[in-house]
Amino acid sequence: MVAEVYPSVDDALDGIPNNISLMIGGFVTAGAPFNLLHAFHRRGTTGVTAITNSVMSGQGLDLMFRDGQVDKLIATFAIRASGSKRTHFEERYLAGEVELELVPQGTFAERIRAAGAGLGGILTPVGLGTPLGEGKPTVEVDGKTFLLERPLGADVAIFRAHRADRLGNVQYRKSGRNFNPLMATAADLVIVEVDEIVEPGELDPELVQTPAVFVDRIVQCAPLEVVWNG
Repeated sequence: MVAEVYPSVDDALDGIPNNISLMIGGFVTAGAPFNLLHAFHRRGTTGVTAITNSVMSGQGLDLMFRDGQVDKLIATFAIRASGSKRTHFEERYLAGEVELELVPQGTFAERIRAAGAGLGGILTPVGLGTPLGEGKPTVEVDGKTFLLERPLGADVAIFRAHRADRLGNVQYRKSGRNFNPLMATAADLVIVEVDEIVEPGELDPELVQTPAVFVDRIVQCAPLEVVWNG
């Protein structure tokens, strides 16, 4: 399989319908696909279930919440810190207009890994006896009780990387790696925005963290200037 190179982030979203689950890579700003998120916002895609670590105030995903494009958020962190600026997500959530599923960060990563590996779920003690565990099935192993957490996949995954070759092999830079390699395995359509596209053979195979078999579309664009608002 060879990834397709697109001339712009808007072109890279060609054919993507409404009512999708959208997995968004990155940890705060590191490895986050802000160009693609703003393209989704411009496109006006609606009925989105967003799967991401957190929401930054005033950035692409938060603007989608502001404009009613996202119906549900699955995340590890969703509410602002004390004294920081309230996100549009938070305003809509407190008004009862969007749904939230909170997932502990380790469980979040493992559920995505399970989806990519074709597993039926993971067993974890995290969340037992708390509201996060209510209504979830449990499994006994060697006298210990675990929650059964189901795989977490998506229709589309987007993230940012440092470089890719024209086949779709991807290389990250430092902390930009985070959840992105896992997410690349767990979605039906994977789109990557990168700093640079090189010819096949220019990437050291030992430094390819996401092989081309997982990548469908790539687009070269400069990092979007972001301002942390809270």
